[in-house]
Amino acid sequence: MPKLGMEPIRRAALVKATIDEIGAVGNLDVTVSNIAKRAGMSSALAHHYFGGKDQIFLAAMRHTLAIYAAEVRTALKGATGHRARLEAVIRAGFSSSNFQPEVIAAWLNFYVLAQTSTDAHRLLRIYQRRLHSNLMHDLRPLVGDHAPGTAARLAGLIDGLYLHQGLSRSRAELSDATAHVLALLNIELGGRSQ
Repeated sequence: MPKLGMEPIRRAALVKATIDEIGAVGNLDVTVSNIAKRAGMSSALAHHYFGGKDQIFLAAMRHTLAIYAAEVRTALKGATGHRARLEAVIRAGFSSSNFQPEVIAAWLNFYVLAQTSTDAHRLLRIYQRRLHSNLMHDLRPLVGDHAPGTAARLAGLIDGLYLHQGLSRSRAELSDATAHVLALLNIELGGRSQ
């Protein structure tokens, strides 16, 4: 009989193993058996907790998004003023934890899965809406009616540069990606300092 409290530990181990396995393989051609083996448990137990590979992968992406959201919240706590808060959101998108090889592989495959999976598409839309909302919160006081367009351009550049950077696998360009988005922010704000 399983010990009480083991389910959250096993679920977390399977989520981590999923991200690691996708990183090792580089695509979604992973099996529940390989994920479970990496987590040190049987594939039957993995199926019991999640149901199947897509559900395990979605749980892994929820975990990745939760880490990203926590980084954004932490960055925002230390930011004073609208511009500083916008810069904090931008910097959080390019933090080193988002550029671990296995996390990059998970994100790239998540975008692909979102084209065919309703659940993955819904999760991607949640991420996109949160990013847009975080940007809009501090853009409205600075650019008023131009905030929606500005937020769309910043979010598009963040996602585009993340994909570009993720595919280039060069850590040297991380600061360049952040600098590019901050440069666009500066242009959009017209030099405003708040």
